[in-house]
Amino acid sequence: MQKATEKQTVIVDGSRLVTEAMARAGADAFIGYPITPANLLYQYSGRRMPLFLPAPDEITALQWMSGLAATGKIPVTATSFPGFALMIESINMAYMMELPMVIVLVQRLGPATGTATCGAQGDLGLLRGMISGGYQLPVLCGDGFEGSWRLSSLAVQIAARLRTPVVYLTSKEEMMTRKSFNLALLDDISAAEVPMYTGKDPYRSYDKAGKGVPPFLPVGNNRWQVRLNASTHDRDGILQHSTREALDNTMRLQDKAPGHIDQFTRYEYDREEGASTLVISYGITAGAAREAVYNIRESGKKVSLLVPGTILPVPPGYYDITDRYERVVVAEENTVGQLAGILFGGRLPGKVHTVGAAGRMIVSDEIKREVLI
Repeated sequence: MQKATEKQTVIVDGSRLVTEAMARAGADAFIGYPITPANLLYQYSGRRMPLFLPAPDEITALQWMSGLAATGKIPVTATSFPGFALMIESINMAYMMELPMVIVLVQRLGPATGTATCGAQGDLGLLRGMISGGYQLPVLCGDGFEGSWRLSSLAVQIAARLRTPVVYLTSKEEMMTRKSFNLALLDDISAAEVPMYTGKDPYRSYDKAGKGVPPFLPVGNNRWQVRLNASTHDRDGILQHSTREALDNTMRLQDKAPGHIDQFTRYEYDREEGASTLVISYGITAGAAREAVYNIRESGKKVSLLVPGTILPVPPGYYDITDRYERVVVAEENTVGQLAGILFGGRLPGKVHTVGAAGRMIVSDEIKREVLI
């Protein structure tokens, strides 16, 4: 797909844009097992990525991705909840080994296998707690075609920059809906590069250099030995139990994503002067939230809007924004308020209200009614 230099309207879906954006950002391998509603990402990647490997199952997909990442590639896969559940142990392994990769998680209705052809926004709680020890992976989510283009490419760049798995979170509707779109609206994308070790001393796989991110060397290089270890280890990658160096290395992992949060904090904040109510929504529901905010303003009431693109770790700036408002309405396509709970805790403050749904998309009038109560 060519980047348009002038108006060029095409019929396209989000899966094609995400695939193209990630390829331009430096992703050079796709390993996957087909699953609805991520099938189009699998199909397009087979034509676009330099390397494409169809895996026999999701566990194998993540293991192959880890092997490819160890050789210097930036692999991508795409799945939905049932497949992602099988990947979690291997994602934890890749997290500990500090291997760059991106997992596109296309949300669908659950629990369990749920309904493959029905969308939802139900996987945030899982993503927040998926790394043993409570550590956080970067989780990004775009909305609309332009947002999907920007945030999916950023996911690849952050995976490379921080030597970590990154989850790009999306939904059935975002990935499968085809509509007309002007390609000239898309930003240029720079290819990511994994920071490489260039020193003269023997390589230490998990050295503290690089502001908490060790420089990388691929296995099989012609100069230095590379040790990659998924168990607790020291800076050389040698298995340790609970030595000071090994525990310091483990704590460094805890601080890595939060410590670099400024590099991948992305959000839209549509602030209206004098508004006392803030609407928060993300992903597919953000479109309904924008429509609701527009209609509320047309009726004469002031309201502001926050659309997070960076979901995890939660950027501190979100709290600077929410603290300014007397009332906060969080709209998301689930019935338990997962985003609201992540932002505000299990016992929501009195000023926080939720709009949810199961088995269908949220419409703007539902958000409007909650704001105008």
